[in-house]
Amino acid sequence: MNKYIDHTVLKATASQAAVKQLCEEAREHHFASVCVNPVHVPMATELLAGSDVDVCTVIGFPLGANRPAMKVAEAELAIQEGATEIDMVINIGAALEHRYEDVQAEIAAVVETAKDKALVKVILETCYLGKEEIAAVSACCVNAGADFVKTSTGFGTGGATAEDVRLMKETVGDAAQVKASGGIRTKEDAEKMIEAGATRIGASCGVKLVTE
Repeated sequence: MNKYIDHTVLKATASQAAVKQLCEEAREHHFASVCVNPVHVPMATELLAGSDVDVCTVIGFPLGANRPAMKVAEAELAIQEGATEIDMVINIGAALEHRYEDVQAEIAAVVETAKDKALVKVILETCYLGKEEIAAVSACCVNAGADFVKTSTGFGTGGATAEDVRLMKETVGDAAQVKASGGIRTKEDAEKMIEAGATRIGASCGVKLVTE
């Protein structure tokens, strides 16, 4: 289970002490990554130097309403400061209006910025999208060259569901991986997501998931 987990702290109130604890736990349990807000990337990079834990950060988070150029700039700076994984939020309004060309172009711009430097995971915020929209945006992610499609920010009206994860995996096939995040609080929750096709689990309770 440990290598499925992106050990996460993204609250606005997250302190340096909380990030330090997150990194210590991730190092101890050999998690896939820690996922922190951009302001904490330099600290996490320093704390995890020499470990097998990657540093992940979030871009355009949590609303996805930043201009594409800002998302690119955010990603570029985060990579310069040590992030090796980028979780970006799509323009959710554009997806709801079925402006998929705009959605895909924005993803492609971030993917190009991260090329050969960092993985890109694209957050759909599935709680706001219908099934056809989830499938369409997942296809945009593949067409744009993203490494992962991801369910949720954890700040929307709902989190990951096994049904949505399964739909996303069926859509992307072997062309991308799926990250489930939002509301995953027990080992049973995580196992359901993995069974549905997720290869990463975003959770703030990573230690609990591997010790239950």
